[in-house]
Amino acid sequence: MKLRGLIVATVVLAGLTGILYWSNHHKPAETTEASADSPPKILTLKEDDIAKIDIKKKGAEDLVLTRNSSGKWQMTAPQSLGIDQPVVSGMAATLSSLSSQRLVEEKATNLSQYGLAEPALETDLTAKDNKTYKLLIGDSTPTGNALYAKLDGDPRVFTMASYERNSIDKSVNDVRDKRLLTVDQDKISQVELLAKKQDVIFGRNKDEWQIIKPKPARADGSKVDELVRALVDAKMDLSGTDQDAKKIATAFASGTPVATAKVTGESGTQELQVRKNKDDYYAQSSAVAGIYKVASSVGSGVDKDPEEFRDKKLFDFGFDEPNKIEVHDGAKAYFLTRSGQDWWNGSSKKMDASGVQSVIDQLRDLSAAKFVDTGFSTPALELTVTSNDGKRMEEVLISKNGESYVAERENEPSLYQLDGKAVGDLQKAAEDMKPEATPMAK
Repeated sequence: MKLRGLIVATVVLAGLTGILYWSNHHKPAETTEASADSPPKILTLKEDDIAKIDIKKKGAEDLVLTRNSSGKWQMTAPQSLGIDQPVVSGMAATLSSLSSQRLVEEKATNLSQYGLAEPALETDLTAKDNKTYKLLIGDSTPTGNALYAKLDGDPRVFTMASYERNSIDKSVNDVRDKRLLTVDQDKISQVELLAKKQDVIFGRNKDEWQIIKPKPARADGSKVDELVRALVDAKMDLSGTDQDAKKIATAFASGTPVATAKVTGESGTQELQVRKNKDDYYAQSSAVAGIYKVASSVGSGVDKDPEEFRDKKLFDFGFDEPNKIEVHDGAKAYFLTRSGQDWWNGSSKKMDASGVQSVIDQLRDLSAAKFVDTGFSTPALELTVTSNDGKRMEEVLISKNGESYVAERENEPSLYQLDGKAVGDLQKAAEDMKPEATPMAK
């Protein structure tokens, strides 16, 4: 009995071993076909191969969009207008890989029941090789969250998600470029602001803005950038009707001028006039035809006192770490030189880092309370800051003027009125600096 059981066990073990060997060496081939449960594609082609999109809707003119030789989209019908490139690129992306939710009928014979005999929306595509595709979109499904769709020439009827139609069904106003100034923001070299109080011209050298007129002065780059953004972000409000357009033109004509901005880029100069009527702002651009209502941010962006654009900081080193600092306060003088992370005084003594940092912070924060034309006399303080690895040297002289101080930068005509407390805090910080404490020997 024992021998027979041993034989049976051996046979079973051999069989299992054979099955395991076979399974490891004969894996089922991987299928490349889509699962039967996967909804088929309605359209599949490369987005870059789409050369033309023709949107046809009942009761509306055809919207025809074509791609030019440089790959940019343009509107050729019902009129020639600038195009919002990202919007049309989104349309092309949706159409190039349009998925269905499910296959409704393999060979449809009665298209009327799906609203496809006379579809509400037809989109004709032309590829670069002149091959054409006609997408028909019909009625909503009974649940309302999908639409019936088919490709002309293909007998199958599908359902597609309703939101897909939103990416395709566009009007002229949806796809047109709504910018009132079409100049490239990064290529703007000059901005002229004709304001109520005073005209001002800004010039850009690389990434730095300067005031050119009414007289040369340092500009607050962040403030000028805000102005530029307000101008390039100015967009036309197209939500109204033709009747509204007449009211807007009337409101602009009778409105109060706020400012006129002239923006110069590589393609030339474009002009934007902004007016206010009651609580609303309206604008007219030289780049596009018509007068449009605009966001209040456009009006507030150009309605600025030229003084707001001036740089009130006395020093330009900003958040750069200075290399050298000199402070002359009457008979007191402080000389600081940085080596790596350490600061040394004129006697070659290593300084306490927190004390030096306090002086740097006070210098960095020195700002004009306002700009003045007179009041500078005998200097009470002389400040010199070297930064940018020795490439930038800034010298500032400060004189006492009553309870406040007046400062001037080297080779600059502007005078900066300073708060007395700010100067006092700088003097105290300089006086409080101490050499680093020497560790006590054990």
